[in-house]
Parts: sequence; C-alpha cells; structure tokens
Amino acid sequence: MNKSLLSFLIAGLFATPALAFEPFAVKDIRVEGIQRTEAGTVFSYLPVKVGDTLTDEKAAQSIKALFATGFFKDVRLEIDRDVMVVVVQERPAVAKLDFVGLKEFDKDVIVKALKDTGIAEGRIFDRALLEKAEQELKRQYLTRGKYGVNITTTVTPLERNRVGINFNIEEGVAAKIRQINFVGAKSFSDKELLSQFELTTPGWLTWYSKSDQYSRQKLSADLEKLKSFYMNQGYLEFNVESTQVSISPDKQDVFITVNVVEGERYQVSSVKLAGEFSVSEDELRNLVKVKAGDVFSRERLNESTKAISERLGKEGYAFANVNAAPEIDKEKRKVAFTIFVDPGKRVYVRRVNVTGNTKTRDEVVRREVRQMEGGWYDAERVTASKQRLDRLGYFTEVVVDTPAVPGTADQIDVNLAVVEKPTGNLMLGVGTSSTDKVILSGSISQNNFLGSGNNVSVQVNSAKSYRTYAFSYTNPYFTQDGVSQGFDIYHRTVNTSSTAIAYYTSSSTGGGIRFGFPIGEKESLGIGLGLDSTNITTTSDSPKYYQDFVDKFGNRNLSLPVTLNWASDSKDNYFFPTKGTYQRAGIELALPGGDLKYYRANYQLQHFIPLNSKFTIMLNGELGYANGYGGMELPFFKNFYAGGVGSVRGYKASSLGTPWNGTEYHVGGNRRVIANAELLWGFPGMEKTFRMGWFFDAGQVYQTDEKFDLGQLRYSTGLSAAWISPMGPLKFSFGRPLNKSSTDKAEAFQFQMGTTF
Repeated sequence: MNKSLLSFLIAGLFATPALAFEPFAVKDIRVEGIQRTEAGTVFSYLPVKVGDTLTDEKAAQSIKALFATGFFKDVRLEIDRDVMVVVVQERPAVAKLDFVGLKEFDKDVIVKALKDTGIAEGRIFDRALLEKAEQELKRQYLTRGKYGVNITTTVTPLERNRVGINFNIEEGVAAKIRQINFVGAKSFSDKELLSQFELTTPGWLTWYSKSDQYSRQKLSADLEKLKSFYMNQGYLEFNVESTQVSISPDKQDVFITVNVVEGERYQVSSVKLAGEFSVSEDELRNLVKVKAGDVFSRERLNESTKAISERLGKEGYAFANVNAAPEIDKEKRKVAFTIFVDPGKRVYVRRVNVTGNTKTRDEVVRREVRQMEGGWYDAERVTASKQRLDRLGYFTEVVVDTPAVPGTADQIDVNLAVVEKPTGNLMLGVGTSSTDKVILSGSISQNNFLGSGNNVSVQVNSAKSYRTYAFSYTNPYFTQDGVSQGFDIYHRTVNTSSTAIAYYTSSSTGGGIRFGFPIGEKESLGIGLGLDSTNITTTSDSPKYYQDFVDKFGNRNLSLPVTLNWASDSKDNYFFPTKGTYQRAGIELALPGGDLKYYRANYQLQHFIPLNSKFTIMLNGELGYANGYGGMELPFFKNFYAGGVGSVRGYKASSLGTPWNGTEYHVGGNRRVIANAELLWGFPGMEKTFRMGWFFDAGQVYQTDEKFDLGQLRYSTGLSAAWISPMGPLKFSFGRPLNKSSTDKAEAFQFQMGTTF
C-alpha cells in the first residue's frame, strides 16, 4: 500500500508545510481514534468534503478547525490512496466531581460556580480551566472570611477516556474582625463612629449575622454611612482618605484602619428657592427643613428636596427636578443653598397595569388603587395605593413603577407588581388538663377566598372550658364604593371549672349581620345587629352574685345586641408595622325588647414610632367600660378580663382582678385598663419574617363596687418574638410579673401558633 503521512503541528499551520503532496480529489474521509465523539461531529467541523480537492492549505485548515473545537489534544491527517484519514486523540471528559470537607456551602452552589468557570460533569476536561476553578472555589470561601482555606485537587483517569475530579477542602475557621481603628477622627469617639458600621468585632449575635466577618461590599456601605453621619453633623467637606485591611499571619484575625479628614463644621447662612413654581412659593418654602442658622445636615437637605418633588408630583409633575446648589464660604464656615426647581411637563396616567396576581382577581387589586387611569398623575395617590395593597395582607411584596410611555412626553404608566402569599390560616391546638383531658381546637380562615378578596372562616374548639363552633363571612366590597357586608353564626359553651374564673356554665347560640362604611381614606364605620340566646347554669360553688343574677333574671336570656365601631388605620405594614397609628372605638348595646339590657364600650389606641432603620417603639392603650341600664345589672358573663397574651403577659389568662370571696378564682370586672410599651427590632437577616421585642405591660380590671385605682395596676416585663414561619404565624413571650400579689397567677412562657396554607 502506497501510504504517505502528513503531520501538521499548530506551530506550523501558518508556515510552508515540510511534507508537501500533490493535490488530489478526496474519494472518502475516514476518522480514527474517536471514543466518545461521533464521526458526524468531526465531519461537521472539516472544511473538506468528499469530492473536494485536498491541498496543503485545506489540510492545514482542517487541522486548525479540529483543534479549535477543544475536543482533541492531538490531530493529524494521513492519506491512504485517495482517502483522507483523520487521526485524533480526544481530550478526556469530566465524569464526576467530588468534594471532601465541604461544609460552609451547599454543594449545588459550588457546582454552579464551577460550571461558570468551565468545569462541570460531561464537559471536556481542561487543566487550565481546573486552575481557574480552584481560584473560584477559594474566592467563594474568601467571601465568608475563611482566608486560611486549603484546597487540594486530584484528577483520576477513568475508563472510556474520562476523569474524576476530587476537591479536598480544609475550610479552617472564618477570620474575625478584631479591631476597627479610625485615624484623624477628633470630633466623635470611636464608639460613636462604630455605631454607624454594620461590620463589628465579635459579639453575642455575630455568630448569626456574620457582621464580624470582613466584606469589601459591607465596608464600602459602612464608609458611606460614616460619610452621611458626618455630613448630617455639619462636616460638609468630610472625606475618607484611605482604608487599610490587614490579616494576621495565622489568617484568623482582620484589622481595619479608616483614615478620615473631618474638615470644618459648617452652618447654613441662607436658603433660597429659584426656578419655575407650579404651586405657591410660600407652600414650597414651608417644606424646606433647612433654615438659616442651622448646622448643615445633608439628611434634612435631602428631605427638603424630596418633599418639594413629592409636592409637585401631587400636581401631576412626575419628573420634577429639584436640586440644591451650595455656595461655600470657607473663611466664615458658612454655606448658602439655592434650591432650583424645575417641575418639567405635567403628565397623566395612561394605564394602571397589574402583574403577579395569579390567584387574586384583577378587580380585587384595582379597587384598592387610588390613582385613576386617564387622570393627572398624583404621587400621593400612588403611594396610598401601595399602602392599601400592603395592608390587605394578600401579598408579600408590592412594587410600584411609573415608567414614561415611549414616544410621549406627557404620559406614564403605573405598574403594580405583586407577589402573592398564602392567605389562608389554619389554627390547630392540642392540649391537656386535669379536667378536659385532651383538648382539640382549630379554626380555618381564608382572607382571600378564591381570589375574590372575601373572608370566610370556620372555628371549632372542643375544649370543655371554652367550646366554640362558629362560621363567619365578610365581603369587603359589598358595593362598589367600599361598603362591606358580613354575617356570623355561632354556638358557644363555657365551663369555667378548669380556669381562673369563678364557676359557672353557659351555652350561647346566635348570629348577626354587619355592615362597614368607609368614611375616609383610612377610616371606617361599622354597624351590626345580632340575636343571642344564652342559657346560664350556676351551683352552690358559684359566687353569690352569679346566683342572684340567675334568680332575678332567669337562667335563659334572649338579647338583641347592636354594635357600632369606628376604626382608623395608618400603619405602614399588615404584619410588622414600623410607623403609623391604629385607633378603634366601639360599643355593644343590648336593645330594649330583649331580656338583657347592658352596654360595653371600648377604645384602643396603638402607635408605632420608628427610632431608626432597625428599632421601632410600639405604644398601645386600651380602655373598657360596661354596665347595665334600665334598672338591669351588667350580666356577669359580659365582664372584662385581663392577663395573658393580648393584655398583660407574664400573668395567666383572665387571672387579674380581685379574687372572689378570698378564693383563687376571679370574676373579672366592668372596667378594664391595658397599657403596653414595646421596643421592636427585626432579627438580623430575617427582618421581614422574624421580629423580637422587649415589652413592658400594665393592666387591671375593676369590679362595680371597686374604686378605679391606678395603684392596683399589675406590671410585667419580658421578651417577645413573632415569626412568620413556613408553618404560619407564631408568637412567643417570656414574661416576668413585677408586682405580683399572693392571689395573682404567673405564667412565664406563653405562645400562639398556627399554620398557613
């Protein structure tokens, strides 16, 4: 066989071939040496086809094209008569990736990161890419502060020209920030400056927050906070000159040094308004929070320009441009500002678009929107729309965007993107007591039934002490203008033998219908009418005034209660509010015509005060008063009670007030006062789902013949936690009474739990 060999090296592709041959017509092409690669794949990359004339140039192009695929580490051409033979040596493929000692990261996260570098199961193995993958793996560990990580890579050949890659990882421990130093800071102590930083030295919560581990991004954010802090204190020329980050030789400790130049402290000499005003200048000037003689504050200046911009937005100027230009007098350390106002063109809303509501109907979302299509843009109405959607409790997130309509100068769209969450609530409880044995309780409620925005709930409680079967339905938009309508049906039995309440039993069956009327953007008025039939049973163990009431008015009573409620809600969030006020006042009146005549009035005021971005103070106050009228007494089963979750934590439920006749049992009272103060903060990293609090509670109930004496208030303090868990909302409290009497019953740990579906 007359066979000539042509061997082409990459280095000689662009040179004159050393072994030339006479061009010939290719009658066939044969591929040798392939194990995994299909012959058709090789043919697809060759620039030579059967019937073509093979020349030196085309032979060089063929070798170059096959090398360029990255599939082969060696390629050569042979000629057997008029047949072109392509002889290849394949690169191995990655069969599997193994990790030994991987604890800090989930394996899938690392596999994805390595895939981005080119190393993944099924791909062609390239040692150069393996080195790149090692560096990427080390980079991942450096982001977690593990500077001493050691990675050893082993490549093991496998059958069918494959390899296995093993990463042996010695993670080590994360380096901790041991010290943060400030050089050049004279006006403030290191403690004050460190309070502006998220990065910190190790503390009791840093094991979770990881804030004691260095991060370049976190340091940059902290330096910006530091700059804002100084500029809010008047240091207009403050600057961070440099930062140094050093690691100890054992790679366990990190030291950060921040070099700053404070500059001089400036006062505001004057503030002027200039430009075009679409509203009165006096009104805009009242929005300016920076006054002549004040120490300069960038925060107050930004608040001023933002307030002016929002005021213009209320008039339809969605793209108003408001900027403050400074004039600095370094000798006198004064700064004057001219706020230039350019309202731009007035725009109107073309469309309101809703996305993300896969279950909730469009009309349920749109009826909460206060910005109308075709009307002038109003920033205040857009903000109110978002707040109303947030308060529905149907969505985990509501994002509002107002893009300009392409090709127009006076139109925008309002895009509402919502993220739905489960709105059903399944509350289940199982407990035991010496009298009730096993207690089963539960309730099912759906705040957004079938996406209609209607509320449906069913409550079942099988406890001997409080047994309840109830059904409720509410349509919040019974009419298009926001009048709500609902009804309730219930059957309840009470047996106080296993509670802190003096003994009696009752059985109540009834129902009612109610309506709600919006009387303002954040206010509503409710009215309801019910029918209740209650059967009371007392024994010789019951308090005498229980027995006297039954003797006087009978053990079966029919009442016609009418309720009137007023509510105002300006809280910024449904679950975890940080600012705003909630008020509620109501009265329940048993109408003449029934067997009972009484009234119960209550008032609640709740206020949230943000201290900063992390802490909020909640203040809550409640007053209740009840009595009979028309010559009738207040039914004892309509008394107020206090103690437990929702009133004074740390005391057992319904255990406050003067005990009956020197016993350990309580009868409640016709007056109640409750006060709560709580410092709230989000748990680091879980601010939207977990919140903690330090509370101070006070409260008491007073009987009809008792003097209203605030000196009788009971106090408690402790820690609380609220968690929107995957199972549903959970609330915990650990309270300690501060002035417990011998007749009070303490209960340190209290909780509520439920499951969301």
